This record gives sequence, C-alpha cells and structure tokens, in this order.
Amino acid sequence: MPSTHDEAAIETARRDLVTYGVRLLTDRLALGTSGNLSIRVGDLIVITPSSISYLETTVDDICVMTLDGEQVAGRAAVSSEWPMHSGIYLATDAQAIVHTHSEELVALSLVRDELPAVHYNIVAFGHTVPVVGYTRFGSDGLASGTVAVMQDHNAAILQNHGAVVRGKTLTQTYEHALLLEWLARVYRKSLDYGSPRILSDDELSEVESEIRRRRYGGLANVKEQP
Repeated sequence: MPSTHDEAAIETARRDLVTYGVRLLTDRLALGTSGNLSIRVGDLIVITPSSISYLETTVDDICVMTLDGEQVAGRAAVSSEWPMHSGIYLATDAQAIVHTHSEELVALSLVRDELPAVHYNIVAFGHTVPVVGYTRFGSDGLASGTVAVMQDHNAAILQNHGAVVRGKTLTQTYEHALLLEWLARVYRKSLDYGSPRILSDDELSEVESEIRRRRYGGLANVKEQP
C-alpha cells in the first residue's frame, strides 16, 4: 500500500466518492447503480464499486486500483468501467472522472453525432462534444473509443449509454457533468423552436481567449484547439 501521506489522500478520495455518488442520484445524473466516479491519487485509481446502490455505498466499499487493474483495497467488486477510467488517466492529465447515465445525454446519443456549440460554455469541453459509437459497457472497445475522443476533449457522449467527463478535481468534474447535461437540455429545447444558431470556431476561440484573460475559475479548464 502507499505511504502514510498517500493513505490519507486515498481515504479523503473514498469519502468524497461516497458523497458525490449520492449526488449522482439526487441530481438525476444516474439511476440505481448506474454510472461511476473515480479520482486519481498518484499511480492509483480510487473508484466506485459495481452493483451497490449509491445510497448504500460506504467508504469501505470504495475500490482502490492500480492503473493496470489490480485491486489493492475495497471490499466490493470494482466497477466494470475501470478500463475506461484507467485509459483516460493514462492518456490525459485527468485527476477525476465522472461517468453519468443521464436522460438528456442518453437521448441525444441516440440521434446525434455530437453536441454542438449552442452556448459558449461548451468551451469547458472543446468546441463540440462528440458521440462515441456504441460498444458494450465494460469492453475494451468502449475504453479505447472513449480515450481516443478524450485526448482532445474534456467530455465524451457514449451512444446508447451515457457520458464521461474528466477534470482536475472531483468537484470541478462533477460541476462540468451538470453543465454538460444543461447544454444537452438547451440544445433539445432549441430544436423545439426551430434551427438553433451554432457558435463558430472563431467565436469560440474568442471566448476561450477572454476566459483566459479574465482568469475565470469555473471555465479555466478550456480546451486548446489544434
């Protein structure tokens, strides 16, 4: 096991995951035992377990994994999506991941290839949020497809499945998961009115520059575009 300092960080992460797991349900970002959350602590992943209600999950249930999949702590079975989490951590600078099964994003994934720039706050993720083609949950295909998108975006929508958001802290990442759901809802409602106006790359690049100039904290994690 890690050093004493790391053990303290791991215990904090486990408590935070219990708290935010309950929020997944109350904020309607997941249903039952669906979805999952994780935090990277050094070379370890602290992640929610499989098949336990968030309302019943305890600190001792939260799993601690190595990046290559060895479970080193936690009395419950690890989430089936741990390969996706591990892949994202290995390929990006993510320190936290939130995987949701929210209604808006699942519905969008059935009929669209991406979430377009209906609002400038999308720059928290990129200029769009792509939809990753359907592959079975827990599969290597799902992990590799999601990782490919999230090397250039802070979020991905999973077809017939849900969404994944990465960030620097669990708090930031969770708030961005709520933002992603809001953007999807705005997009759906705009379609009821007609053809929504989509912001251009130039307009979004201007937004990114202004956010950096003003050093806004909430959207400071804007994506650099190639």
